[in-house]
Amino acid sequence: MGTADLIWMNGEFVAHEDAKVHVLTHGLHYGTGVFEGIRAYETDHGTGVFRHQEHLERLRRSAELYYMKLPYSTEELRSATHELIGRNGFKSCYIRPIAYRGHGPMGLDPLANPVEVAIAVWEWGAYLGEEGQRNGIRAKVSTWRRISPDSLIPHAKASGQYLNSVLAKIEAKHAGYEEAILLDPHGHVCEGTGENVFVIRDGAIYTPGHSNAILDGITRRSVVEIARDLGYEVVERHVARAELALADEVFLTGTAAELTPVRAIDDHEIGPPGEITRAIQATLDDALHGRDERYAHWLDLVAVPARA
Repeated sequence: MGTADLIWMNGEFVAHEDAKVHVLTHGLHYGTGVFEGIRAYETDHGTGVFRHQEHLERLRRSAELYYMKLPYSTEELRSATHELIGRNGFKSCYIRPIAYRGHGPMGLDPLANPVEVAIAVWEWGAYLGEEGQRNGIRAKVSTWRRISPDSLIPHAKASGQYLNSVLAKIEAKHAGYEEAILLDPHGHVCEGTGENVFVIRDGAIYTPGHSNAILDGITRRSVVEIARDLGYEVVERHVARAELALADEVFLTGTAAELTPVRAIDDHEIGPPGEITRAIQATLDDALHGRDERYAHWLDLVAVPARA
């Protein structure tokens, strides 16, 4: 992970080592924060931020669900991100905007605490490894269930909620797997620790829907559109746990993971990435890097050029 020189905090660009928060920050103690994961890619037309507007709109919606009013407009955050990328000289990078309740009254009522906003960028390779993207990863169905919509808000990308994913990730790593797949509260397939799940059987593609407590992944939406453009049938429905092992192909999608195939689940061999997975993965990669005109509108070109 390559760090940046500067981080944007509450309207100012500060040195990486000076980007600090108070130890009594509310978000540190109670998880009262929301964030986004976004990627920018080097293209022939400059640095392009993938589906930037959609990510920032989801950040705002997540904040609203937790009664946080962002003190900056979407356009202000977009402009700050562009300048931050340019000032740090990145041609491609990962982008992490985060809004959180800052230092103020301690206690479970957060409404008097200020909403702080920061944006960080850094160079980050394939989240589940380049080898995993090429040849697939091994995953484990977690004993931890995905958070229930009766208790928290799965549709919000909220900081504290990710303790659920942390537990599942550690369990999978300790068991010798690269990733975990969580079931929803009713025992249906939900998602990975930070990715949406797609299952391919008999030429059709199935993916859990919103009623399965998934996060509405922006890469997921993109892959659904790409798959349909390629002529594949995509169906949102409940996916039974056994269908993972019985699948012809399985893959995960997310901003960090992009599209990563799964070659084995719970030691049931699915096999190397299949034809459908490869076709969608190749088209997504072209879209991310500005090589497919059909998806050029997904890239928000950075107005401030990166340093040579």
